[in-house]
Amino acid sequence: MPPPKDVVKIAIQMVGAIPQLIELQQTKPLTSVLKDVCDAWSLPNAERYALQYADGRQTYITESNRRDIKNGSILRLTTSPDQEAERLYIGIQSKNVDVKTDSLKKLASLSQDITFAQEFISRNGLKQIYSIVEEGNDTGEMLAHTLKAFTELMEHDFVSWENLSTVFIKKIVSYVNMNAVDASIQQLSLSILENMVPTSHLLFEVVRKEVPLDRLLTYLQATNAQLQLKAMALLIALLLSATDAERREMMDYLREKNIRQFIHKNIIHSSEPLGDEMAHYLYVLQSVSLNLCEHRMKMSMDPYSQEQRDLLQSLRQTAFESESEVPAGTFGTERRQSLCAKEFRKLGFMNNSNPAEDLRRAPPGLLALDNMVYFSRNTPNAYSRFVLENSSREDKHECPFARSSIQLTLILCEILHIGEPCSETAQAFYPMFFGQDHFFEELFCICIQLVNKTWKEMRATQEDFDKVMQVVREQITRTLSLKPTSLELFKTRVNALNYSEILKLRQTERLHQEETLAVPVLELREKLKPELLELIRQQRLLHLCEGTLFRKISSRRRQDKLWYCRLSPNHKVLHYGDVEEGVQSPPIESLPEKIPVADMKMLLVGKECPHTKEKSSGKQNKDVLELAFSIVHDVEEYCLNFIAPTRYEFCLWTDGLNVLLGKEMTSERTQTDLDVLLSMELKLRLLDLENISIPDEPPPVPKPPSNLNFCYDFSHAEQ
Repeated sequence: MPPPKDVVKIAIQMVGAIPQLIELQQTKPLTSVLKDVCDAWSLPNAERYALQYADGRQTYITESNRRDIKNGSILRLTTSPDQEAERLYIGIQSKNVDVKTDSLKKLASLSQDITFAQEFISRNGLKQIYSIVEEGNDTGEMLAHTLKAFTELMEHDFVSWENLSTVFIKKIVSYVNMNAVDASIQQLSLSILENMVPTSHLLFEVVRKEVPLDRLLTYLQATNAQLQLKAMALLIALLLSATDAERREMMDYLREKNIRQFIHKNIIHSSEPLGDEMAHYLYVLQSVSLNLCEHRMKMSMDPYSQEQRDLLQSLRQTAFESESEVPAGTFGTERRQSLCAKEFRKLGFMNNSNPAEDLRRAPPGLLALDNMVYFSRNTPNAYSRFVLENSSREDKHECPFARSSIQLTLILCEILHIGEPCSETAQAFYPMFFGQDHFFEELFCICIQLVNKTWKEMRATQEDFDKVMQVVREQITRTLSLKPTSLELFKTRVNALNYSEILKLRQTERLHQEETLAVPVLELREKLKPELLELIRQQRLLHLCEGTLFRKISSRRRQDKLWYCRLSPNHKVLHYGDVEEGVQSPPIESLPEKIPVADMKMLLVGKECPHTKEKSSGKQNKDVLELAFSIVHDVEEYCLNFIAPTRYEFCLWTDGLNVLLGKEMTSERTQTDLDVLLSMELKLRLLDLENISIPDEPPPVPKPPSNLNFCYDFSHAEQ
């Protein structure tokens, strides 16, 4: 018979003693359990002891977390958190260097546990840590343990970051700004400042003032990948905590200092592979940089602004210089206005008498004007060729430069997500962004010439304007999906993807769709589906067996602890546990926690998950909600909460868990994979029918013969 739900069978270890195998009554108070365990080993003063997990993070067992203990767990009898906190509190004040170092090392390890942290902080332990840092007498290993312990203690949010003294903050800053400091201390100091910045604008101002951006740029050029990562994390924290004006000022300074070159050379093209964390920071930096265009994108043109009118006039003057050089007194006002209107019409403005009206729509607002001016000033030959070439065409066939520029700017804003908030989890950045100053403007210059090229290939008229822009959008998105490493490569590929290539791709997709819609093919699809769905199920379970590295996202910062989860080869148990940074595929034996598949009750996703409901911020990040899922398990309905690293992993894990629960796979990836497999299988089955039209109805069965007395007489043939 299975044990009652309130009883778990566990082992308890103690150094120098034979382990005890006991049945833990979950309804029995922990104090009574500890007394029984201590009595079995003849230990007095049971109140001085506590239980903690023997493996993994070695968390102390309390009344609040005891329900997490599973059958087969191995616990250890150890000193109680209050006794340990008291001992270490005294130890870190010792005059003996060895005792002090060992105490700080132990403190850094135990501070991850919330029960111990609470006990240590309640003894004013943080004050002692402040003193060690502020006095500045300890360096090297001792200081590294101190900073590590401080970081872990602050993670529990018992103490506000705003309580830190100015002396302490300046000391941490000095470790960042000094060269003759151990790299581990610099990493911890950068991490502390990164955590500090988002908590209040006052602390943001202090860090921004005390840590020069030049210093962070120096770290980005370092060969130590962890130093690069921590410096980038602090830089991103500063940018996200800044006001719009401060962010613009910081980005302008970083642009002057060629931050993109440092990133392109030392991070993207580094010998070490790019980690998920750094990929996220590069995405955020790209997003923040592009979002500087949002202000101009949302600003309509003011017809009374002399500066904006001058920019508009410069477009006309650059395109029609010879005609604009006529002396002012040659023509009357009406004649001059008529000439200007004619030139603005040639430029492709819809409202040629008042071209400012074309730029009243926001978005793209003044950003379109900025792009046109940039194109005219930085590539004057291409600009003049575009305008003059279309001026000489028939009215209906001319490609309107201004109208195309306005629409193209809007398309680029949508493709690059300008004006949208940064995702907490995304890692999709364009390597070519960091290889080019004025990326958005240079991208526009390439794409506006693409518009003219596509217009000519399509032999378009004014009525085809929307069709041309749809093709251009498709050309840009298809090329960007290939992740070109430079704008030159983007230019080469997007120009190679001409209108005829787009037509071929569309036709291939259409033919494929038409083929798969024939009635006999649809029937064949239905017959193949069960077999292919089983194949997908097996693939999902294999993926769960390989396992995935998950990240715990805290409310204050993105990077936090890592943990790994994988399914046992017999598909009966989910193993999981915390792992260190850099561990790719830990063996099942190293993952201490287990959930039997038989105990799994249901799968929750998105807003239904308890860890998305627990957050008190009120407004949830959409991306996190899309990646969150939870397994409800056990009779008591505990939850194991996940936040998938990518949407792909989310789909594979939710599908795999649904398979284990005996339910249908519901993710969008299932349908995509099924379509791909069906397409391949159908093509293989229909190879012999190439160029043969498949009728919708099966051919009629011929009538039976009038008699069935027919056969070949072999005896006559032999004679």
